[in-house]
Amino acid sequence: MDPMDIVGKSKEDASLPKATMTKIIKEMLPPDVRVARDAQDLLIECCVEFINLVSSESNDVCNKEDKRTIAPEHVLKALQVLGFGEYIEEVYAAYEQHKYETMQDTHKSVKWNSGAQMSEEEAAAEQQRMFAEARARMNGGVPVPQPEEQHPETDQRSLQS
Repeated sequence: MDPMDIVGKSKEDASLPKATMTKIIKEMLPPDVRVARDAQDLLIECCVEFINLVSSESNDVCNKEDKRTIAPEHVLKALQVLGFGEYIEEVYAAYEQHKYETMQDTHKSVKWNSGAQMSEEEAAAEQQRMFAEARARMNGGVPVPQPEEQHPETDQRSLQS
């Protein structure tokens, strides 16, 4: 592959994070196996080349279908065309897992964003509850009594008595 084949960018511009790749490499091997730095760099370069190859073929599949956006189906078809058909089932399972985790993250963010629909009093009460939980965790699970909140009405009544 020519260094300028990657959409007008030099080969050096396309890379993967070394720390992440090193972690993945170490996780895939038994703990007693060490990998030389040169071998790690070579594996990372192989991953970049593989991604470029699959991306290019996925783009070709997409173009043949007169589509403008590469879809997961295009990637799976590209793997088949490139001779990696034996991995399609595993890749599809990883894709489904990714979709599930993304959906879970979306539900969590919706839950947090729904706080904007709370009244000010509800938000203050929720904040106090969360503070109490945090204090309890910081004190080894022992709840710490909070000083009572002072309300203007009760302050006025106590002054009038």
